[in-house]
Amino acid sequence: MPRERLGTGESPKSVDAYISAAPREVQPKLRKVLAAIREVAPAAAESISYGMPFYSYRGRLAWFGLQRAHIGLYLRPPVIEEHRGDLAGYQTTKSAVHLSLNKEIPVPLIKKLVRARMKMNEAERKALPTSRRRRTKA
Repeated sequence: MPRERLGTGESPKSVDAYISAAPREVQPKLRKVLAAIREVAPAAAESISYGMPFYSYRGRLAWFGLQRAHIGLYLRPPVIEEHRGDLAGYQTTKSAVHLSLNKEIPVPLIKKLVRARMKMNEAERKALPTSRRRRTKA
């Protein structure tokens, strides 16, 4: 969410604070995105990065953020490209899906995309030499 929407010029310190700072009518949609990510990735570490909710699971997993006309779901490539068929009807970029504020939040689609990125992170991690793997809980 752009910092000016918070009215303080500062980034929120937690995901709950981020959602609470959003316009009241959008908060339920943000909570649906949050719940979908938490359900698929309960072991993911949750924080704020780039001023928006961020999840880390064996590497960078996902971000989401409120924009003027949509909620952006941000995933490292190539998740978006590999799921082009599932994303027909959504505006996308190389690493983002725009979830319209005028439509229902596609919870099953969010879960599918996050799950795919988790599998990629796990595979990437296994491919690293043992000496290069970071020791993390998740």
